[in-house]
Amino acid sequence: MDALSCETLGVQGVNHELRRLAPGDRAHVTHPRGRHNLAVGVSRPISITIEGNAGYFLGGLCGAADGTGPEIVVHGLVGWSVGENLMGGSVRIHGSASQSAGSSARGGSIVIDGDASLRAGISLKGATLVIAGNAGAMSGFMAQSGRILIGGDAGGGLGDSLYEAVIYVGGGITSLGSDAVVQEMTDEDILAVKELVQETGFDHIDPNRVTKVVSARQLYHFSTHNHGAY
Repeated sequence: MDALSCETLGVQGVNHELRRLAPGDRAHVTHPRGRHNLAVGVSRPISITIEGNAGYFLGGLCGAADGTGPEIVVHGLVGWSVGENLMGGSVRIHGSASQSAGSSARGGSIVIDGDASLRAGISLKGATLVIAGNAGAMSGFMAQSGRILIGGDAGGGLGDSLYEAVIYVGGGITSLGSDAVVQEMTDEDILAVKELVQETGFDHIDPNRVTKVVSARQLYHFSTHNHGAY
């Protein structure tokens, strides 16, 4: 396992070393101390452990178009846009995340053991976002495809302008956003949530007591009749 110190190498140096690793290699990143842009642009399937809190855009632009990518584990909190534009692989946060977790993520999975702040899963484009705790307002805003599972409560405006993504909520929902509606869970939905619970270990989530939120599909095409909802 390669030990990479942020204090010694700096963010650019750490990322350079991570991108040089061969598939299957492991790296241990120390002294992150809230630094931004750690472990970005890593395409190969390697294992990265980060010991401590990280800043903005951790794990951004990682993975490949075939869904493969690094396995990133953070033992701490993370800032804005963790896993932004993730293509493949996984990011696991043993803590909470700030705003816009998983923004525009196209593939792979992002798992947050704590809470997520505002706009979690904004413009999601195919990835899976699982949050053990609560999610802030406007989560799932303009989410185009993929899945979001929130184990706790969801803030106001959930799923505003949602497209084909599906949101599951284990707790309460403050309010739904424009064009978002509650839909009855199917057997396939229950099975999908069960699999996510097993994969993440979030057994406090009961797949049989989850609320499903989808698009009402009224805003797919602009219409003057719906102008007040845009």
